[in-house]
Amino acid sequence: MTETVQWEYQVQTIGKALGGPKDEEATAFLNELGEAGWEVIGLFPIENSNKVRMVSKRPLTAATRRQRSMPMV
Repeated sequence: MTETVQWEYQVQTIGKALGGPKDEEATAFLNELGEAGWEVIGLFPIENSNKVRMVSKRPLTAATRRQRSMPMV
């Protein structure tokens, strides 16, 4: 029997009040997310703003569950 993949999601807003992120900054940010296992699944412009809301997902692992239930302070 195959196990159903469970996902963890993250929502972040990128950009600045006076200008959106530069291409180099966005590339570096996305590469950091990818290295941490995140996959961007949606980008949504915020109305009347230079900001973008980004939704990412990655498989939920036992280690991630532990971090959520017992966050390090």
